[in-house]
Amino acid sequence: MPKIELLIEIDAPIKRVFDLARSIDLHMLSTSHTNEKAIAGKTSGLIGLGEWVTWRAKHLGFYQSITSKITAFQAPNYFSDEMVSGIFKSFKHEHLFKENNGITIMTDVFYYVAPYGILGNLADVIFLKRYMTSFLMKKNSKLKEVAELNSLKN
Repeated sequence: MPKIELLIEIDAPIKRVFDLARSIDLHMLSTSHTNEKAIAGKTSGLIGLGEWVTWRAKHLGFYQSITSKITAFQAPNYFSDEMVSGIFKSFKHEHLFKENNGITIMTDVFYYVAPYGILGNLADVIFLKRYMTSFLMKKNSKLKEVAELNSLKN
């Protein structure tokens, strides 16, 4: 099972970063380049344990829908979401948070299985892992920007 692991340091309190990471509204803002919209389930605000959301977005030239559900939740240090339905064969996205001297260290661990068997595995090697890494990095960069901007106000 392929795995993407990203770490980012954010100059903001852990609770703010945790809440921003589960904000449906910030997710849509941070993925505007794919026109990502929450279309069913929890469509705004902060998502929590047991809640689900269906996203519709344009990835790799095609509109796709993915439904994911929050399957674990330990505020403000951890939550995970898992795909219920969508283009991947499966995925699990873990979000981990630690605070050190006012700096929050956010770690994303994204496990996935590409669809379409051997063709999906080939696509993963050629472009999918790189595409998903870039997607997650853009999303995290916007979260960092918003969290640190808010920190300046407090």
